[in-house]
Amino acid sequence: MVHHDGKTVLFSDGSGRVEMFESVRLSDELKTGLPKTLEYAAPEAHHGLAVGLADDKLLVTVGNGEARSGVAVLDAPTGADGRNRKELLRSEECPGVHGEAAAGGEAVVFGCEDGVLIYRDGKFSKVSSPDAYGRMGNQAGSPKSPVILADYKADKDAILERPTRIALVNTESRRLRLVELGTSYSFRSLGRGPEGEALVLGTDGALHVLNPLTGAVTAHIPVVDAWQEPEAWQDPRPTLFVQGAVAYVSDPAARTIHAIDLKAGRVVRSGGLEEVPDELTGVTG
Repeated sequence: MVHHDGKTVLFSDGSGRVEMFESVRLSDELKTGLPKTLEYAAPEAHHGLAVGLADDKLLVTVGNGEARSGVAVLDAPTGADGRNRKELLRSEECPGVHGEAAAGGEAVVFGCEDGVLIYRDGKFSKVSSPDAYGRMGNQAGSPKSPVILADYKADKDAILERPTRIALVNTESRRLRLVELGTSYSFRSLGRGPEGEALVLGTDGALHVLNPLTGAVTAHIPVVDAWQEPEAWQDPRPTLFVQGAVAYVSDPAARTIHAIDLKAGRVVRSGGLEEVPDELTGVTG
């Protein structure tokens, strides 16, 4: 599920089916039924995603059950059901395409095994990794910043790489900066603060706050005990979720959740849980 430009888009890996609807209609239309959707079927099913744009155009990953290579731009649908779309543009310069994030409300970024692919102003551009294999498969963006925060893995043969560097990609200058944190992290460790700050939950137990433009670490906020990323990605591990100026961190080992005031730079509340927490999200209202 991807939310962008007021659109919510669902992509089914098993079938390649894409369903898009206006996000604001969900709560009202649930009273009488599911919201009306525009639908599209990818040529081949794959582990992918799609992003809805304000003009009803669609960004959709290109791939099949064996490999993924890039992203295509589809025109607004001609049929009422949204199935009839014309391909306007594509780039296959993104091997292993995985994950997306929006920067500054203008650019959409897709992670590749050798950098990132940026869609901005109706065209694609590639920002390559400094390593032959430099995978950025998980990203976090902010409407307050032109910079995307991403994980960075450089060992293609690793069963489980525990990276200590993160990537900051400026979608305006198209420059990539690698920052050494001095601690590893997981794919559930990335977030953004209310002013666009880059946030990384390290295995040292601290929440690291970075200036996304310079890469400077501006704060280390102790939250949980030191931990190690489990080998199975499905297994629980400390997870970061940010809502407004509050960062929430789960601690599976202690069955606890912590709330961090990002402006104060400290944990302001903690609560016990009956079950071991795994994934973490929240809603407003």
